[in-house]
Amino acid sequence: MSEFDEYIVHGEPGQKERADAWQTAIGLQDVDGLKVSAYLLDTARQHIEGDISIDDARER
Repeated sequence: MSEFDEYIVHGEPGQKERADAWQTAIGLQDVDGLKVSAYLLDTARQHIEGDISIDDARER
């Protein structure tokens, strides 16, 4: 089960799309053997929930 499955299953349409995109990006990092930080996961959650924009997430 991924970090964002709850959003994908029960989230609003925009949340589902953002969660799916983050899950894909994190999965690609995992394929390369890279682990994401708690900071990135927190940033992703803030973006999925609509608290910050994707531009804000990129700047972080």
